[in-house]
Amino acid sequence: MIQNEAKIKNSLIKSIRELLEHRALWLYFLVDEARKKGLDPKEYASAAIKRCGLYQGKELSKKAKGQPGLIGLKKTLFTKPAQWVFEMKIKDCNENQLDIDFHYCPLVKAWQKQGCSEEEIALLCELAMCGDGGIGEAFEAKLELGDTIAKGNPYCQIRFRK
Repeated sequence: MIQNEAKIKNSLIKSIRELLEHRALWLYFLVDEARKKGLDPKEYASAAIKRCGLYQGKELSKKAKGQPGLIGLKKTLFTKPAQWVFEMKIKDCNENQLDIDFHYCPLVKAWQKQGCSEEEIALLCELAMCGDGGIGEAFEAKLELGDTIAKGNPYCQIRFRK
């Protein structure tokens, strides 16, 4: 059973989470409509979302100039506000590795509100994480996804490795 309750209740953070939930709804509705037309989301969505991540990663890497490796990714994407929104704990960060645990996910919350099954939520999470994989690639790193909230774990283990 998926447990995904926010501990940080700040009104600004809640507003930002609502924006991310809206983004998650787009993904859900696109996948749902495509399925109705007989398309397999794994055949198209992962590639499209990865393209988005590669684009975002390229822009972030420009901003990270002067910051070595994955330290630049942490400083440009995993900022303090982002840490609050996802209730992140930065476990380790150096040029070659970035380990983060996310203790809340607004995307999962959006899918829960839509009544998605646990299987649907796991798939949508897998697809959404293709964007993070693309971001990692832009920093010459690979995303290693461990446990996830979407699969019923208490937090998501996000790991980037050079």
